[in-house]
Amino acid sequence: MSRATVATISGEILTGAAIPRLYRVDRSGHVPTGEPAVLVRAADVDDVRRAVTYAAQEGLSVVVRGAGTGLAGGACAGEGSLVLDVSGLDRILEISPADELAVVEAGVSGAILDRAAAAFDLRYAPDPASVAISTIGGNIATNAGGLRCVKYGVTGDSMLGLSVVLADGQLLHTGRRTVKGVAGLDLTSLFVGSEGTLGVIVAATVRLTPVPVDTVTVAAYFDDVTSAAAAAAAVTAARVRPALLELLDEASLREARDLLGLTDPAAGAFLLAQTDGFGARAEADIVADAFRQFTSRVQVGSDAAAADELLAVRRAALPALERHGRVLIEDIAVPRSAIAAAVQRIADIGLRHDIPIYTFGHAGDGNLHPIIVVPAGDPGADSRATAAADEIFATALELGGTITGEHGVGVLKRRWLEREQGTAALDVQRSIRRALDPAGLFNPDKIFTQHP
Repeated sequence: MSRATVATISGEILTGAAIPRLYRVDRSGHVPTGEPAVLVRAADVDDVRRAVTYAAQEGLSVVVRGAGTGLAGGACAGEGSLVLDVSGLDRILEISPADELAVVEAGVSGAILDRAAAAFDLRYAPDPASVAISTIGGNIATNAGGLRCVKYGVTGDSMLGLSVVLADGQLLHTGRRTVKGVAGLDLTSLFVGSEGTLGVIVAATVRLTPVPVDTVTVAAYFDDVTSAAAAAAAVTAARVRPALLELLDEASLREARDLLGLTDPAAGAFLLAQTDGFGARAEADIVADAFRQFTSRVQVGSDAAAADELLAVRRAALPALERHGRVLIEDIAVPRSAIAAAVQRIADIGLRHDIPIYTFGHAGDGNLHPIIVVPAGDPGADSRATAAADEIFATALELGGTITGEHGVGVLKRRWLEREQGTAALDVQRSIRRALDPAGLFNPDKIFTQHP
């Protein structure tokens, strides 16, 4: 990097062998070819603009990185790349209680914003499983979901506006601070879910919501996952919208409870629901009645400690599985009416390929996470896991679903995107990308199978 450029960037700059290897990868397990050429740990927006301009001048691609928690390979950086770490942009710039919004930089975590908003009896609704460690910028880039999205929507539903550095170094501001606004095209939504391919998200104006006056937890154990899925469908049919509705299959439940040192119940599956707001107790009664159509093992309560214990079971599922080998965290969504069929077909895929697959996820919106565990010391496990994942994606599409509900496409699902969306849809997306980034500066090997 030229001496002049070094002098203008206030953040840290590393090159070649000095770049820590963790900057090559994210949590997806994908390892790209080669090493990144430059790492810029940006300290402010001007650093981002200068780094993007430098990369364009030197013919380097730009890979934006926050916390590196992505699960689709979107933050992986190989040969010829400049890694742009924006985790240092971590200020909450404003919280406006009157307008129920906040302005935050991209490196802020959702958990930190949530705690800050709580001082005003407000909260940031998006609640991905990685909320304590992932950044809001990364959540926006993948349009992350989470436990509460069945009622409050995904990350994009909380976005009012964005600040984005474009390929020419220009700083673009999109959106508004008002509740409503329809002037012009919705550029905010264009960048949400773009996975770093259109620009660098450096700040966001986000919607805040009131902290619920009441929260009630309803949990139930079922004889099998088919009954649990049917109970989740019964909740939907009752026209109740819980804040969260989470499902664990039998194997996931057993592993999660074992990790937490809890006494394992009889074989079965687990559903956890929470209702909130002024009607929380009335809605919880309806949810409990829906569950009781399929099981007698139903717990209802508003005790915060008990609720935290039940939520801990759901959150422990993934770390419990990571004890047994490398995990491939897959992410599909199907129509809610197809959840039971999807879970059964995933189980059959695991048996057919002789690979352990555990399924849990957001039953309230049909977003399932089949977790494939690749045991250590099994030389054929990688190929069997890959074949199983392919069948899982095919199953999602056959059931009218999608190959990703919240993790994104990144590198790992590029070849499946055209099968889901079709050539015409991809051509339109590529043309938008060419208009914003004609040289293919940003994340050129991600999402799209062809470069601009």
